[in-house]
Amino acid sequence: MSVKLRLKRFGRRNRAAYRVNAIDSRTPRDGRVIEELGSYDPITKDSTKQFVFNRERVEYWLSMGAVPSDTVKSLLIRAGVPVKTKK
Repeated sequence: MSVKLRLKRFGRRNRAAYRVNAIDSRTPRDGRVIEELGSYDPITKDSTKQFVFNRERVEYWLSMGAVPSDTVKSLLIRAGVPVKTKK
């Protein structure tokens, strides 16, 4: 089983918000989650409340070999979490 850190969409139409999850790579976007790690609300004006996550658990999953999606990777880099990049 390979684990990915992905976004799961929720919210209403034209007002999407996302949850950051550790999820099995074979499950669909809104499928069953292993662990919920935080949330991302792109519409919120306050940048400190836009991306909220549990840093300790995210670093744990990254150390266990979880692969972040491109969007999650960019959010983590912006938040100052060290993420390995492929060369």
